[in-house]
Order: sequence, then structure tokens, then C-alpha cells
Amino acid sequence: MEQRAYRLGRRQAAADRTRAAILAAARDLLASGEPSMSAGAVARRAGVSRITVYNQFGSKAGLLRELAAAARQTWTDPAAIAQADPQDQLRARLAASCSRWAADPALFRALPLAAMVEIEAPVADRALADSLSAAGRLRPGCSLKEAEDVIGALASFPVFDRLYKDGRRSTAAVTDVLMRLASAILA
Repeated sequence: MEQRAYRLGRRQAAADRTRAAILAAARDLLASGEPSMSAGAVARRAGVSRITVYNQFGSKAGLLRELAAAARQTWTDPAAIAQADPQDQLRARLAASCSRWAADPALFRALPLAAMVEIEAPVADRALADSLSAAGRLRPGCSLKEAEDVIGALASFPVFDRLYKDGRRSTAAVTDVLMRLASAILA
């Protein structure tokens, strides 16, 4: 039996505004340090019912995944970085991560680890490790897995947050520190 696609027609704009209001409310609650963000708190802040939150996202976990996905859409895709030199690719990967994290550090501090995992780019890290290896840019004995893990760790939010210090260091300065660390560990 073929399912028919349901179209909201003129109500689609209202549904989109509701969804955006819920995402904004959840983001605001997380960024404000709300100790346990509940669907009820999100609903109150968004001006909708708790059922509306569940209808839109299915669960609190679904809401957090969507929040992380919405943040991710605004970032440069590290896999799309295509420079000839793997060292330039590494710098671009770390710079893109720094820009991503600097866009909303309060939000990323508050997101649970499960939502953060969806933000990371392990496939891009593996490809970058392969490029560094093929160009002979890894130190002897450094495995592809080790290189991939180091790239992922250096591009992670906790490392960025520690170095960024709420803007006391610029993203360019953090990128430079991360590049020095990468060079010391990988090459």
C-alpha cells in the first residue's frame, strides 16, 4: 500500500514557526545553564504545549539531536575542504572547528555528550589522516587510527573551549596553538 505524502499547505508556515520557536527556546534554556532542561520548560518558553514539543521532535533526545543538527548546518563542512597540501587541509579543519565552536560556546557547553557526538566529523578526520599519511606527514610509528584520534581530539569542543577562554584568545590564535600541537604529535 502506497503512502500519500501529507501536505500542510498554508499551515506549513505556522508549523515551521512553531518548530523554530521550540528550537530557540531549547537553545536558550541550554545556554542559560538550566540544570535539567525538560520538555515542559521548553514548551513554556516557546509558548506551546508539551505535546507540541513531543509531536515535533518525538522526545527530549530527538529535540537535542535536532538542535545539534541545526547548529551543524551553519558550519563549513570539513570534508569539503579541498587543498592540495594535507598540512593546509589540517589547518583548514582545525580553523573550521574553531569557528564552529566559537559561534555559540554556551550552547555547546550545555549540550549532552550524545548530541555532541553527532556534531563531530570522524569521516573527515579519517580522510585527513589518510592524506597526511600518503604525503609522508606522519611521524614513524604513528598509525592512521592514532592520527585520526588526535585530529578528532584537537578539533573537539572541550579542547577548543579550554584554549578559547570565552574569547580571551581569538579563534586564529587557538587554531595556531592546535596546529603546533598537531605538528608535535603527528609529525
